[in-house]
Amino acid sequence: MDVRLQDILVMKKPHPCGSDRWLVLRTGMDFRLRCCGCGHEVLLPRSKAEKNIRRILREE
Repeated sequence: MDVRLQDILVMKKPHPCGSDRWLVLRTGMDFRLRCCGCGHEVLLPRSKAEKNIRRILREE
């Protein structure tokens, strides 16, 4: 899956704040993501993150 820095990921399950959109801050073996709703940052293993992605929003 082609995930780049500054992409917005729409995930299958929403964050507890209600937002389902995450900004990609780091890629590699794991992704560092920031919630677009509340600003909370998480570090997820690549396999788990890719399984939960519904859509990738990218500014061309």
